[in-house]
Amino acid sequence: MNVQSKKPITAAEQSLLDRYAERRKERQGNASLTALRDGLVHEFDQTGLPGRRIETWHYTDLRTLLKFVPEGFSPETGASAKPLLSDAIVLSARVGGQDSAMPEGMAVSSFNELLTSANATDLLESKRPDDFIGRVNSIFVDGGSVIDVSKGVKLEKPVELQNAASGGHLHTRMSVNIGDGAEGTFIERQIATDTADSFVSSITDLTVGKSAVVTWIISQERGDTDTHLGQINIRLGEDARLMLFIANAGGHLVRQEVHVTADGENSDFALRGVNLLGGDSHTDITMEYDHLVANCVSTETIRNVVFDRARGVFQGQIRVAQIAQKTDAKMACNTLLLSDEGEFFSKPELEIFADDVQCGHGATVADIDENHLFYLKARGISDSKARAMLVNAFISEIVEDLENEDLVEAFEQRFSEWLTRHA
Repeated sequence: MNVQSKKPITAAEQSLLDRYAERRKERQGNASLTALRDGLVHEFDQTGLPGRRIETWHYTDLRTLLKFVPEGFSPETGASAKPLLSDAIVLSARVGGQDSAMPEGMAVSSFNELLTSANATDLLESKRPDDFIGRVNSIFVDGGSVIDVSKGVKLEKPVELQNAASGGHLHTRMSVNIGDGAEGTFIERQIATDTADSFVSSITDLTVGKSAVVTWIISQERGDTDTHLGQINIRLGEDARLMLFIANAGGHLVRQEVHVTADGENSDFALRGVNLLGGDSHTDITMEYDHLVANCVSTETIRNVVFDRARGVFQGQIRVAQIAQKTDAKMACNTLLLSDEGEFFSKPELEIFADDVQCGHGATVADIDENHLFYLKARGISDSKARAMLVNAFISEIVEDLENEDLVEAFEQRFSEWLTRHA
């Protein structure tokens, strides 16, 4: 008879257990919520951090990569950074958006109000066996926003939701409902306000109603030593249109999950991602898309730039149900590998049960084309500037899909600054 012993606990795992014990003494909540959290902690104590044996975590082995978890919790703060766009309505994602007056037709409240309600356990129960981010967030979540945009409302100004960490633990959740026919642009900023180490989990649950048109931007700007675990769960209604733009230009250990379900026919989902990776950072975008109804379109394009000893991952899985005929789904991952020590792993997957579909995926890895470099240098441009111009052209093509001049300019400037520091 084989007896399997429990794996030795790592320093990071013990630290997470200690932080929960510390937090549990401070919290006051309903008994069912406390019982749920205790159960999740017990599961974590038995299973530990996800490692290579879990398929969806194979390339981001937290048991090996997560060496350190800071003590204490990040102090509660409001919005604290200059907005990406000057005319944006700036709210704190953490404290329920109390920093600014709400536009007409949009209501914002604190997620903590839901935590004290009878529905708290339904909100926090994990739906997937490999959902470590959901579990750790449910154990620790202590802040966030509930946003409701009324039916037919067209938000004239972008809404910027700042989630600022200043060291220690930060665990927030946003529940966002976009009503039928509504339109708006939302910028989710994940920011470090100082150089202290942070351990962050952030989950957004986004429902896009019938015929709604939404642009949702995740700009991850954590510090060089921070761990950031992000997740966005999306449900698309009939004729809904969603552009999701993800920009990773910070953090030491980063995983951003995207889970999309097409519930209504004729929905259109576009994912555009830019990963700028330098130093010894590790950044992972993992996406799962379920086409559950017919006549839906999805396109995913990820561009990656890898310097130094950085390591990147893109996992993209598209699942097409038998009923989801006329699905049109395309996925591409393109990487500039600018260092012999850098790595990038791409794992596209298609799981198709319908027979009348157009689905495809592709991945490329390359260095800068020497002919293009020679062309620029022959016209008097220095080697470093020529390389920067070519890298900028590589990622700008994705940024331009935002189709908003102010947003395009803001991200091009931010990416140019990052390249100046790392190239």
